[in-house]
Order: sequence, then structure tokens, then C-alpha cells
Amino acid sequence: MALKDIMEKLNNINLSEIDLSELDVNSAGLWPAPIKVIAGLVLFCLLLGLGYFLMVTDLQKELASASKEEVSLKTSYREKYRQAANLEGYRLQGKEMEANFQKILSQLPLDTEIPGLIEDISEVGSKNGLVFNKIDLQPEKVLEYYVEKPIRMEVIGGYHDLGAFVSDVADLPRIVTLHDFEITPQGSGGADRGKLLKMGITAKTYRYKDGASK
Repeated sequence: MALKDIMEKLNNINLSEIDLSELDVNSAGLWPAPIKVIAGLVLFCLLLGLGYFLMVTDLQKELASASKEEVSLKTSYREKYRQAANLEGYRLQGKEMEANFQKILSQLPLDTEIPGLIEDISEVGSKNGLVFNKIDLQPEKVLEYYVEKPIRMEVIGGYHDLGAFVSDVADLPRIVTLHDFEITPQGSGGADRGKLLKMGITAKTYRYKDGASK
């Protein structure tokens, strides 16, 4: 049956003349042609709606997920491209950091160099006219990346001599930090030196924990 004929029958059908209660699904083949067409269209629309719900909706979800993944991949690509573009700069920075690290390590004394360091401190004190009452090695303190070696000292000298001593110790080629100052009057050192002071001080030096210093 041509589409034109079906449309004409649909236009000419009078639904008021049809008793819908007499229509039996089991005898659908005996229904009038226009009713068959209408039933077919309704069934087609139902199937189309069901197919859209089952298939198109899932496809839309997959499309949304793919779109999000695309944005994520583009962001990751830009970040990796930026890193790749700066790779040579990172390598140069890494070499510079390694050189600085080795330079710092070279300033950390080994265990075998501690006596030499004490001798250097003693020479600095003598050069500034100080008298050492004592130099005692304290128990070392093991920290996460390095070992701290305290040296407790007690020296006597004038105010300016003590100041020069502290400055010269800080200028030693090895890393030495000074802590726990205790200064008390010690009497007169004569007309040339004025009043003497006794200074207790802790010098701390350090070594790399695995002994990698050079």
C-alpha cells in the first residue's frame, strides 16, 4: 500500500465509527487498515523512544566522559610539553645544585679532621691574645642527614679580643657555628688590656651522615 493511500485513509477515517472495545489484540490482523497504521505508528514511536533511552542516553554519557578525558589529556600534554621545553634548564639547575652540595660537603670535616679543626680554633684564639682554660669534645648528636659535633670551650680575654675571636672562627674554611655564650668578669688584665672576661662558648661543627664529605 502506497504512503499516499495510507494518508488518504487516515484523513477519511472517522474514529467515532470505530468501537475500540471490539478491537482484540489477538485478532490484530483483522483490524481495519487505518487502525493498523495508527497502531504501527504508536508502536514505532514507543520503540523509537525506548531505543533513544537505552542507546542514545548511554552514548551521551560516553561522550561526556570522553570530553572530560580529552580535557584532562590536553592539560597533561601541556604540562609535559612545558617540562620537556625546560628540560635542559632543569638539567643545568641540577648540575649547579650538585656542585653547590659538593662545595658544602667539602666544608664539613671528617672525623679524622676534628683535631685539626680544634688546632685551627686554638690558633685563632692565640692570635687574638686569648687564654684557653679548656677545650672539651662533647658527645656527637646524630640527626637525619648529618652528625653534629659540639666542642665546649672556655677562654679568657678582653672584650674586643673575644669579639675578634668569634669573627675569625666564623671565617674558618670549615663550617663552624657558635652557641651558648656565657660571659662573666674575670678581673683586670692590666693597663694595656683593661678588664678581662671569661667566655664559655660551644662551637658546633658538622659532618655528612654517610661520610660522603670530601
